[in-house]
Amino acid sequence: MGLLKWLMGSTAGLMLISCVTINIYFPAAAAEKAADRIIEDVWGRENPNQLQPTESEDSSSALKQNMPLAMQVLNWLVSPAQAEANLNINSPAINALQAKMKQRHDKLHPFYQTGAVGLTNNGLITLRDASAVPLKDRNTVNTLIAEENQDRKALYAEIARANGHPEWESDIQETFARRWISNAAKGWWYQQGGSWQQK
Repeated sequence: MGLLKWLMGSTAGLMLISCVTINIYFPAAAAEKAADRIIEDVWGRENPNQLQPTESEDSSSALKQNMPLAMQVLNWLVSPAQAEANLNINSPAINALQAKMKQRHDKLHPFYQTGAVGLTNNGLITLRDASAVPLKDRNTVNTLIAEENQDRKALYAEIARANGHPEWESDIQETFARRWISNAAKGWWYQQGGSWQQK
């Protein structure tokens, strides 16, 4: 009888800790897949060969291998992948922001191509080389950049909010920052380690 109580108590404890595990994890792999889906929709297939498994998926596997045995058992009982599979990116607010960014991309695309506009390492864009923009277009480009950054920030916040975790906003922004750069077309400029590089 004592053994039965101990088993029941242990099982309840494991289930409770497992639930906590689900709430603690930021679903990095699901966020990257969601980011790739949105980026592909906004940009189109700029460079289809770039949609490869990500570094964070590899690091996630390494992290799991170094996890204590008890945590591995808990994660096996309630897999984090199950929680990650349902990252919501289909709220009306997200869809509206995505549509605006997609429409704007046609106007920004030539400036990515010339290197006038670059991808920053925080998931935004900036005027990288003003001399590559004709004077008559400078105000237009600056307005496009400002609107794009406003919508990107709103997008990161909306994804976090739509999934019931506003505290994930910075993680989602970091995820998008990596994926925008990873999915960028050949020749585009991006920030890395404080300097500009060209793909």
